Amino acid sequence: MLFDTHCHINDEAYAEDREAMMERAFAAGMTYMLCPGTDIQTSAEAVALSHQYLQVYAAVGIHPEDAASATPEGFAQIRQWLQTEKKVVAIGEVGLDYHWPEPSHDIQHDVFIEQVKMAAELDVPLDIHDREAHGDTMDILRKYGKGTRGVFHCYSGSLEMAQELIKMGYYIGFTGTMVFPKSKKLKHIVCELPLDRILIETDSPYLTPPPYRGRRNEPAYVQYVAEEIARLRDMDVHEVRRITEENGRRIFGIPSDIP
Repeated sequence: MLFDTHCHINDEAYAEDREAMMERAFAAGMTYMLCPGTDIQTSAEAVALSHQYLQVYAAVGIHPEDAASATPEGFAQIRQWLQTEKKVVAIGEVGLDYHWPEPSHDIQHDVFIEQVKMAAELDVPLDIHDREAHGDTMDILRKYGKGTRGVFHCYSGSLEMAQELIKMGYYIGFTGTMVFPKSKKLKHIVCELPLDRILIETDSPYLTPPPYRGRRNEPAYVQYVAEEIARLRDMDVHEVRRITEENGRRIFGIPSDIP
Protein backbone atom coordinates (compact mmCIF):
# COMPACT_ATOMS: atom_id res chain seq x y z
CA MET A 1 0.00 0.00 0.00
CA LEU A 2 1.17 3.48 -0.93
CA PHE A 3 -0.41 6.95 -0.91
CA ASP A 4 1.31 9.57 -3.04
CA THR A 5 -0.25 12.61 -1.40
CA HIS A 6 0.97 15.13 -3.98
CA CYS A 7 1.44 14.22 -7.64
CA HIS A 8 0.65 16.33 -10.70
CA ILE A 9 -0.48 13.40 -12.83
CA ASN A 10 -2.44 15.86 -14.99
CA ASP A 11 0.83 17.46 -16.13
CA GLU A 12 1.59 17.60 -19.84
CA ALA A 13 4.80 15.67 -19.10
CA TYR A 14 2.57 12.56 -19.15
CA ALA A 15 0.63 13.47 -22.28
CA GLU A 16 2.06 10.60 -24.30
CA ASP A 17 2.15 7.83 -21.69
CA ARG A 18 -0.20 8.74 -18.84
CA GLU A 19 -1.94 5.35 -18.80
CA ALA A 20 1.38 3.48 -18.71
CA MET A 21 2.61 5.76 -15.92
CA MET A 22 -0.53 5.00 -13.93
CA GLU A 23 -0.12 1.27 -14.45
CA ARG A 24 3.44 1.47 -13.13
CA ALA A 25 2.11 3.22 -10.03
CA PHE A 26 -0.48 0.52 -9.41
CA ALA A 27 2.15 -2.18 -9.96
CA ALA A 28 4.31 -0.51 -7.28
CA GLY A 29 1.44 -0.86 -4.80
CA MET A 30 -0.27 2.50 -5.12
CA THR A 31 -3.67 2.55 -3.44
CA TYR A 32 -4.33 6.32 -3.40
CA MET A 33 -3.06 9.44 -5.14
CA LEU A 34 -3.88 13.09 -4.56
CA CYS A 35 -3.64 15.29 -7.65
CA PRO A 36 -3.56 19.03 -6.82
CA GLY A 37 -4.51 21.85 -9.16
CA THR A 38 -2.43 24.98 -9.58
CA ASP A 39 -5.08 27.12 -11.31
CA ILE A 40 -8.66 26.66 -12.49
CA GLN A 41 -7.71 24.69 -15.61
CA THR A 42 -5.42 22.24 -13.85
CA SER A 43 -7.90 21.93 -10.99
CA ALA A 44 -10.55 20.91 -13.53
CA GLU A 45 -8.12 18.35 -14.92
CA ALA A 46 -7.50 16.97 -11.43
CA VAL A 47 -11.25 16.61 -10.88
CA ALA A 48 -11.58 14.83 -14.22
CA LEU A 49 -8.82 12.36 -13.28
CA SER A 50 -10.60 11.66 -9.98
CA HIS A 51 -13.60 10.60 -12.05
CA GLN A 52 -11.46 8.43 -14.31
CA TYR A 53 -9.51 6.53 -11.65
CA LEU A 54 -10.88 5.08 -8.41
CA GLN A 55 -7.52 5.60 -6.72
CA VAL A 56 -7.25 9.32 -7.56
CA TYR A 57 -8.51 12.16 -5.38
CA ALA A 58 -8.24 15.85 -6.19
CA ALA A 59 -7.31 19.13 -4.56
CA VAL A 60 -8.40 22.38 -6.19
CA GLY A 61 -6.83 25.79 -5.80
CA ILE A 62 -4.60 28.54 -7.12
CA HIS A 63 -0.83 28.18 -6.73
CA PRO A 64 1.17 31.25 -5.68
CA GLU A 65 2.94 31.35 -9.05
CA ASP A 66 -0.52 31.62 -10.67
CA ALA A 67 -1.92 34.08 -8.11
CA ALA A 68 -2.17 36.91 -10.65
CA SER A 69 -4.74 34.85 -12.59
CA ALA A 70 -7.13 34.61 -9.62
CA THR A 71 -10.65 35.97 -10.11
CA PRO A 72 -13.87 36.00 -8.06
CA GLU A 73 -15.31 33.56 -10.60
CA GLY A 74 -12.35 31.24 -10.03
CA PHE A 75 -12.80 31.28 -6.27
CA ALA A 76 -16.50 30.54 -6.79
CA GLN A 77 -15.59 27.53 -8.96
CA ILE A 78 -13.21 26.21 -6.29
CA ARG A 79 -15.97 26.54 -3.72
CA GLN A 80 -18.43 24.72 -5.97
CA TRP A 81 -16.06 21.79 -6.51
CA LEU A 82 -15.47 21.50 -2.77
CA GLN A 83 -19.20 21.47 -2.08
CA THR A 84 -20.32 19.15 -4.90
CA GLU A 85 -17.46 16.79 -5.81
CA LYS A 86 -17.06 13.93 -3.31
CA LYS A 87 -13.48 13.20 -4.43
CA VAL A 88 -12.29 16.80 -4.06
CA VAL A 89 -10.78 16.58 -0.59
CA ALA A 90 -8.59 19.68 -0.15
CA ILE A 91 -7.79 23.21 -1.27
CA GLY A 92 -4.44 23.11 -3.02
CA GLU A 93 -1.89 23.69 -4.16
CA VAL A 94 -1.86 27.07 -2.43
CA GLY A 95 0.56 29.17 -0.42
CA LEU A 96 3.48 31.52 -0.95
CA ASP A 97 6.55 31.35 -3.20
CA TYR A 98 9.22 34.02 -2.90
CA HIS A 99 11.76 32.37 -5.19
CA TRP A 100 10.66 34.48 -8.17
CA PRO A 101 9.90 38.22 -8.13
CA GLU A 102 6.43 37.81 -9.63
CA PRO A 103 3.60 37.68 -8.73
CA SER A 104 4.14 40.31 -6.07
CA HIS A 105 4.04 39.31 -2.44
CA ASP A 106 0.88 41.37 -1.97
CA ILE A 107 -0.95 39.49 -4.73
CA GLN A 108 0.21 36.15 -3.36
CA HIS A 109 -0.89 37.10 0.15
CA ASP A 110 -4.37 38.12 -0.98
CA VAL A 111 -4.94 34.91 -2.93
CA PHE A 112 -3.56 32.69 -0.17
CA ILE A 113 -5.62 34.43 2.51
CA GLU A 114 -8.80 34.03 0.46
CA GLN A 115 -8.21 30.28 0.19
CA VAL A 116 -7.22 29.90 3.86
CA LYS A 117 -10.47 31.62 4.83
CA MET A 118 -12.39 29.28 2.51
CA ALA A 119 -10.73 26.23 4.11
CA ALA A 120 -11.72 27.48 7.56
CA GLU A 121 -15.30 28.18 6.47
CA LEU A 122 -15.83 24.89 4.65
CA ASP A 123 -13.78 22.79 7.10
CA VAL A 124 -11.51 21.25 4.46
CA PRO A 125 -7.74 20.64 4.55
CA LEU A 126 -5.16 22.88 2.89
CA ASP A 127 -2.36 21.55 0.67
CA ILE A 128 0.28 24.24 1.22
CA HIS A 129 3.25 25.29 -0.92
CA ASP A 130 5.81 27.27 1.10
CA ARG A 131 8.99 28.23 -0.75
CA GLU A 132 11.37 30.70 0.88
CA ALA A 133 8.37 32.26 2.66
CA HIS A 134 8.22 30.47 6.00
CA GLY A 135 7.60 33.50 8.21
CA ASP A 136 4.80 35.03 6.16
CA THR A 137 3.17 31.65 5.56
CA MET A 138 3.05 30.98 9.28
CA ASP A 139 1.83 34.51 10.05
CA ILE A 140 -1.09 34.13 7.63
CA LEU A 141 -2.07 30.77 9.11
CA ARG A 142 -1.90 32.13 12.65
CA LYS A 143 -4.05 35.15 11.72
CA TYR A 144 -6.56 33.68 9.27
CA GLY A 145 -6.25 29.92 9.61
CA LYS A 146 -7.19 29.19 13.19
CA GLY A 147 -8.70 25.74 13.33
CA THR A 148 -7.52 24.78 9.85
CA ARG A 149 -5.58 21.62 9.08
CA GLY A 150 -3.73 20.16 6.13
CA VAL A 151 -0.26 19.36 4.86
CA PHE A 152 2.88 21.36 4.21
CA HIS A 153 3.88 19.75 0.95
CA CYS A 154 7.59 19.26 0.08
CA TYR A 155 8.59 20.50 3.50
CA SER A 156 11.61 22.83 3.63
CA GLY A 157 11.33 24.56 7.00
CA SER A 158 12.99 23.89 10.34
CA LEU A 159 12.28 21.16 12.88
CA GLU A 160 10.88 23.78 15.25
CA MET A 161 8.49 25.07 12.58
CA ALA A 162 7.33 21.52 11.80
CA GLN A 163 6.65 20.91 15.48
CA GLU A 164 4.57 24.09 15.68
CA LEU A 165 2.64 23.10 12.56
CA ILE A 166 1.84 19.70 14.04
CA LYS A 167 0.42 21.41 17.12
CA MET A 168 -1.70 23.56 14.78
CA GLY A 169 -3.14 20.45 13.08
CA TYR A 170 -0.86 20.05 10.07
CA TYR A 171 0.98 17.09 8.58
CA ILE A 172 4.44 17.27 7.03
CA GLY A 173 5.00 16.02 3.48
CA PHE A 174 8.35 14.63 2.33
CA THR A 175 9.34 14.22 -1.32
CA GLY A 176 12.29 12.75 -3.17
CA THR A 177 14.43 15.67 -2.00
CA MET A 178 14.65 13.95 1.37
CA VAL A 179 16.28 10.97 -0.34
CA PHE A 180 19.12 13.08 -1.77
CA PRO A 181 22.38 12.21 0.03
CA LYS A 182 23.08 15.86 0.93
CA SER A 183 19.62 16.48 2.46
CA LYS A 184 20.88 16.06 6.01
CA LYS A 185 18.44 18.56 7.55
CA LEU A 186 15.39 16.81 6.07
CA LYS A 187 16.72 13.41 7.12
CA HIS A 188 17.09 14.70 10.67
CA ILE A 189 13.59 16.22 10.69
CA VAL A 190 11.89 13.07 9.38
CA CYS A 191 13.50 11.11 12.22
CA GLU A 192 12.32 13.56 14.89
CA LEU A 193 8.66 13.94 13.95
CA PRO A 194 5.87 11.64 15.15
CA LEU A 195 5.17 8.99 12.52
CA ASP A 196 1.45 9.72 12.59
CA ARG A 197 2.07 13.19 11.10
CA ILE A 198 4.34 12.23 8.19
CA LEU A 199 3.18 11.98 4.57
CA ILE A 200 5.10 10.78 1.51
CA GLU A 201 4.76 12.33 -1.93
CA THR A 202 6.56 12.74 -5.23
CA ASP A 203 5.47 16.16 -6.57
CA SER A 204 5.64 14.37 -9.93
CA PRO A 205 6.87 15.16 -12.52
CA TYR A 206 9.37 17.13 -10.39
CA LEU A 207 11.92 16.31 -7.65
CA THR A 208 12.85 12.82 -8.82
CA PRO A 209 14.61 10.77 -6.12
CA PRO A 210 17.59 8.47 -6.60
CA PRO A 211 17.99 6.12 -8.38
CA TYR A 212 16.12 8.02 -11.12
CA ARG A 213 17.35 11.54 -10.35
CA GLY A 214 17.70 13.59 -13.52
CA ARG A 215 14.73 11.92 -15.19
CA ARG A 216 11.01 12.67 -15.10
CA ASN A 217 9.46 11.76 -11.77
CA GLU A 218 6.30 9.67 -11.45
CA PRO A 219 4.12 8.37 -8.58
CA ALA A 220 5.65 4.88 -8.56
CA TYR A 221 8.84 6.44 -7.23
CA VAL A 222 7.18 7.42 -3.95
CA GLN A 223 8.28 3.97 -2.79
CA TYR A 224 11.85 5.34 -2.54
CA VAL A 225 10.71 8.02 -0.11
CA ALA A 226 9.13 5.30 2.04
CA GLU A 227 12.30 3.22 1.82
CA GLU A 228 14.47 6.15 2.95
CA ILE A 229 12.24 6.82 5.96
CA ALA A 230 12.38 3.13 6.85
CA ARG A 231 16.17 3.14 6.58
CA LEU A 232 16.58 6.30 8.65
CA ARG A 233 14.20 5.17 11.39
CA ASP A 234 15.26 1.51 11.33
CA MET A 235 11.76 0.34 10.45
CA ASP A 236 10.19 -2.19 8.14
CA VAL A 237 9.30 -0.42 4.90
CA HIS A 238 5.88 -2.07 4.81
CA GLU A 239 5.10 -0.46 8.17
CA VAL A 240 6.13 2.94 6.80
CA ARG A 241 3.88 2.40 3.80
CA ARG A 242 0.98 1.41 6.03
CA ILE A 243 1.36 4.30 8.44
CA THR A 244 1.79 6.98 5.79
CA GLU A 245 -1.20 5.65 3.85
CA GLU A 246 -3.31 5.81 7.02
CA ASN A 247 -2.07 9.33 7.67
CA GLY A 248 -3.06 10.44 4.18
CA ARG A 249 -6.52 8.94 4.47
CA ARG A 250 -6.97 10.57 7.87
CA ILE A 251 -6.03 14.13 6.90
CA PHE A 252 -7.98 14.01 3.62
CA GLY A 253 -11.00 12.23 5.10
CA ILE A 254 -10.86 9.12 2.93
CA PRO A 255 -12.48 6.09 4.64
CA SER A 256 -10.53 2.84 4.50
CA ASP A 257 -13.37 1.01 2.79
CA ILE A 258 -13.53 3.47 -0.13
CA PRO A 259 -11.20 2.93 -3.11
